[in-house]
Amino acid sequence: KDTEPTLYTVKAVLILDNDGERLYAKYYDETYPTVKEQKAFEKNIFNKTHRTDSEIALLEGLTVVYKSNIDLYFYVIGSSHENELMLMSVLNCLFDSLSQMLRKNVERRALLENMEGLFLAVDEIVDGGVILESDPQQVVYRVALRGDDVPLTEQTVSQVIALLIYEKISYYLVNLTLTC
Repeated sequence: KDTEPTLYTVKAVLILDNDGERLYAKYYDETYPTVKEQKAFEKNIFNKTHRTDSEIALLEGLTVVYKSNIDLYFYVIGSSHENELMLMSVLNCLFDSLSQMLRKNVERRALLENMEGLFLAVDEIVDGGVILESDPQQVVYRVALRGDDVPLTEQTVSQVIALLIYEKISYYLVNLTLTC
């Protein structure tokens, strides 16, 4: 296997509660092919990280970047030769996107009530282990576009404004292309 850093590979994204229980887990390769192996890894990772203030750990030959907030633990996992800064940018993007989407209320209950937004955000940030986006503004914007079946009354003012601006720009670009 190639051991050169790729700058693009994420093996997993995890969110655990303050008891180490899985709230969200997405694995992008076969490092832990069964749920039993995944749960054992998650227990190990939680036990190693939940009492520390550091942000990076090496565990089972993997690079783990993490952060906690209130009653949640966020993890982005890459191979041991992955660039920690790139993995950290994914972690920060996920956390900042959720912070905006949950109106700074990043805690267990709010997250569970907005799991669809979490799924969409992770899909915007990482696809098949490849990092697609590290700008939380773009992630929140795209999640708002993908969730456009959400009633207008449930969208934030900034989501509505972003959608209107996007539609106006698209309209002008299409007309500009047609007139040229």
